[in-house]
Amino acid sequence: MPGIDALDEAAALAAADTPSAAADALDHADGIGEAIDVDRERGRFAHWGASTIIDENTREPVLPRALFDALHERAALPAEWPVGNAGLLHCYGYLLSLAPTPYGLKRERWLGGDLARALGLPDDHFVPWHGGSTLLARATDAATGLLANAEATWSGLVEERVAAVAIGPRRGAAHALAYALSPAAGTAPLLVTMFPVEDADAVRTQLEGEPPRLRWNAV
Repeated sequence: MPGIDALDEAAALAAADTPSAAADALDHADGIGEAIDVDRERGRFAHWGASTIIDENTREPVLPRALFDALHERAALPAEWPVGNAGLLHCYGYLLSLAPTPYGLKRERWLGGDLARALGLPDDHFVPWHGGSTLLARATDAATGLLANAEATWSGLVEERVAAVAIGPRRGAAHALAYALSPAAGTAPLLVTMFPVEDADAVRTQLEGEPPRLRWNAV
């Protein structure tokens, strides 16, 4: 598929881990740079909170440092390695990640159909080069809707902030999970992540059995 080939080529460019290579990677990727420009102009990154690029399973960064910096420079967002904007990193950064994880490449949540199907959407809904809006816009709408309407929602105080986890009904092979965190007591929550889960009961048991804490790379 041409789009996936372009992502692979852009990720290979970024692996040089230099500012010029990272900037070239964003221009070379299939519309990612342009999508970031649109999202920046429309203020969409403001709906998302902070996330670390260090994977919670491997304990390793899933992007080169120079690409992390180039993403935030393109989006005109402040960031201090390894913490940046969750929407920027989870949508566009993950598309350019080649780091292995126990669940495969990070990009598969968008390119694979499990998450879209779990939300009752067409399989290719989150494929970045499909549709009339950016990946971030589609992900923001879906995560916000899931948090507002999910049949199973958990919330709790974490460091004086309200964390909310929404799990949708099983459709296909998975449930959709969305996670949001308020930046301060009494403020509106900011999105952190969204991904498919096969065993929703295990997630609920974990949430109810462990002390409240930040989860899924939230900062």
